[in-house]
Amino acid sequence: MNTLYLKKNEDRRIRAGHLWIFSNEVDTARSPIKSFSPGEETRVVDSAGGFVAMAYVNPTPLIFGRVYSRSSGDRLDAELLAKRLGQALELREKLFDTPHYRLAFGEGDYLPGLVIDRYGDLLVAQLTTAGMDSRRKALAEALRATVRNARIVFKNDSTARELEGLPLSVEALEGDVPDEAELAESGAKFVTPLAGGQKTGWFYDMRPNRQRLAGLATGGRVLDVFSYVGGLGVLAAVRGASEAICLDSSETALKYAARNAELNGVADKVRTERGDAFDVLARLHDAGERFDAVSVDPPAFIKRKKDHPQGMQAYMNINRLAMRLVRDGGWLLSASCSQHLSRDELRSVLGRAASKAGVRAQIVEQGHQGPDHPVHPAMPETDYLKSYLLRVLR
Repeated sequence: MNTLYLKKNEDRRIRAGHLWIFSNEVDTARSPIKSFSPGEETRVVDSAGGFVAMAYVNPTPLIFGRVYSRSSGDRLDAELLAKRLGQALELREKLFDTPHYRLAFGEGDYLPGLVIDRYGDLLVAQLTTAGMDSRRKALAEALRATVRNARIVFKNDSTARELEGLPLSVEALEGDVPDEAELAESGAKFVTPLAGGQKTGWFYDMRPNRQRLAGLATGGRVLDVFSYVGGLGVLAAVRGASEAICLDSSETALKYAARNAELNGVADKVRTERGDAFDVLARLHDAGERFDAVSVDPPAFIKRKKDHPQGMQAYMNINRLAMRLVRDGGWLLSASCSQHLSRDELRSVLGRAASKAGVRAQIVEQGHQGPDHPVHPAMPETDYLKSYLLRVLR
C-alpha cells in the first residue's frame, strides 16, 4: 500500500474531522500524485510520518483523497461497507415508519462518494468517485447483507463522475432498470420517474419543509413552483388545501404530478401549469392571482463560484415574483440547494426581494435537509440545503 505524505501542517484539517484531501496539500516530492491510480487505498501520514487516516485517492480531480477510516489498516471492503450501511440503516429505521428515505448520504454517513435512495426493496445508488466506483462488487455484497431481497440500480449519470474521469451509465444488477419507483411520504403516496428521472428519483431532502408548509395550507390555495412530480402540491391537497397548482417546465414531471394527484384521490384539487417559472409567476400576478402558500424550490442557480453574481440575482428575482403572489398574512417557503450560496446570503436575498416586491416579510422558521441527510460536523459542505419559512404581509 502506498503512503500519502501531507505537507507540513496540512494534516490539521483532516485531524479535526474533515474527509477531503486536496491535491495542493500533498507533499508531491515524497508522494508523486501520478504514482497513484484512481481508486487506490493509501495510508495518509503527516510530514513527520505520523499516521493520520486511511483514504482512497484519484489523481484526476482537485479533491485528491477521501478519508474513509481513522484506524490504521482498515480496508474499504464489503465488511467495512456493510458496517457503515448498517449504522446508516439503524438511524433511518429510528426516524421513519416506512422504508422510503435516503439510506446513505456520502460523507454524512462516512461513506464518501456514495448516495443511496431507498424505495422499499429497491435501492438506487449513485457512485460519484473512482474509489467507490471501483468497489461496486463489494458494495453490492454489502447492500444485500444490509437490506434483505434488495433490488439494486446504479444510477451513475451524475456529472460529478466526469470530474473523476468516470463514464456515465444507468444499470440494474439484475434485470432491467425500472421506469419508476413508488414511495410513501407524510401520509401520501407517490410515483416518481427513475430511469429518466432527476438524480436518484426523488428529493427526500425537502421532506420536512414540504410537510411543514402543507400543514399550514389547510383550506387555502397553494402554488408549488419548480414542483417536479408534485411532492408539495399533492401533499398540500391531501392535507386539505382547497387548490394546488404544480408549476414546472417538464412535461414528464407534470404528468407524474397529475398521476400522483389521482393516486391520492385529490385530482379535483390539483392542476398543473407548464412553463418558465419566471414568466408564469409574472403572468399569474398580472392576472390578479393570489395564494395562501407558495413554495419556491429551484434547481441550483449557482453551480460554480463564477455563477455567483448571476445566481444571486436569479434567487432575488424568483422570490420577488413569488412574494407578490402571496396573500396578506400568507406563507412563502423559499429553499436553495446551491452549495455556493450561504444561509446568510439567502436571508439577505429574501430581504431585498421583499423590499422590491413592496411587502413585509417575517422569517418564522429556518430549515435544512431532512434527517436522512445527516450533516458531518466538520464538513459544512454536507449542510447544503437552506430554507426559510416566511410570513408575508402587505
